[in-house]
Amino acid sequence: MALFTTTLDRMAFLISLIAIGYLLVKIKVIHTSAATVLSRLENWLFLPALVLGTFLNQFTVARLSAAWQSFAAGCVVLLVTVPLAILGARLCTKDSYLRRIFTYGLSFSNFGFMGNAVVSVLFPAFFADYLIFTLPFWILIQLWGVPALLIGGDGEHGGILQSLKNLLNPMMIGMLIGMLLGLSGITLPNFVTALVNDAGACMSPIAMLLTGITVAQIDLVKTVCNLQIWAVTAIRLIAFPALALALLFFLPLPKTIELCTVCALAMPLGLNTVVVPSAYGRDTTAAAGMALISHIASCLTIPCVFLFLEKFL
Repeated sequence: MALFTTTLDRMAFLISLIAIGYLLVKIKVIHTSAATVLSRLENWLFLPALVLGTFLNQFTVARLSAAWQSFAAGCVVLLVTVPLAILGARLCTKDSYLRRIFTYGLSFSNFGFMGNAVVSVLFPAFFADYLIFTLPFWILIQLWGVPALLIGGDGEHGGILQSLKNLLNPMMIGMLIGMLLGLSGITLPNFVTALVNDAGACMSPIAMLLTGITVAQIDLVKTVCNLQIWAVTAIRLIAFPALALALLFFLPLPKTIELCTVCALAMPLGLNTVVVPSAYGRDTTAAAGMALISHIASCLTIPCVFLFLEKFL
């Protein structure tokens, strides 16, 4: 029960930050445009600093020899879950646009902001492995998720070359620099280490505030009454983790792979389904509803998933 209570406490903390971001918008202390600033800070400073600090401290020659296993495991998980996501989206709606949004949400959880916030605190020793495990997710998002599912036929995503360029983002650069410094054993000045660590510590709370600000613009009544949103949320938070736990119970895999798989699949629906389509003037009502309902529900489902992980794996 120790992991359950620790996870529940962590989720209560994260959900509280989401609620604060939501309320700050609703009482007009801040404008929804603040999401743009926070998003840029997250992607250009806080998340790269967290990744850099993690690999700087944890990426050694010994870990390098096992890194390919985490990367390969991430690829295998995608090979299993993406077809199931496509099938699940088809069962939930006949609308072509919503089907693409649901497919993205089921294929890619909030393994980034929420996943990093959970794993970096609950399982800090495995956080570097988790980042390597989720690399295939980032790659597929850029090559297929965003251009094919979220932007669709708009023809404004720049094709495959632009998608490949997007892979060289601040987080990826931070990871590469952290890997090189970690392998080299170079000791950075104390003020640099403090800067990286303190900036990285901002990632989790800012990400949750950003989530609250993002979902503050939706109609709660329509969201609660939308059965499609509940269906997609149930698949994302219950069906996928349950399938992972069932398969892992019979497969003799390393503890690191088990942990990374469960963590990535247990997270709520991602925020890209809101952020990207909104930039193209698309209707984000269903997507924002998915984000809101799944993040609230995950406060209970994630601790339960980790309880099963602790008891049976």
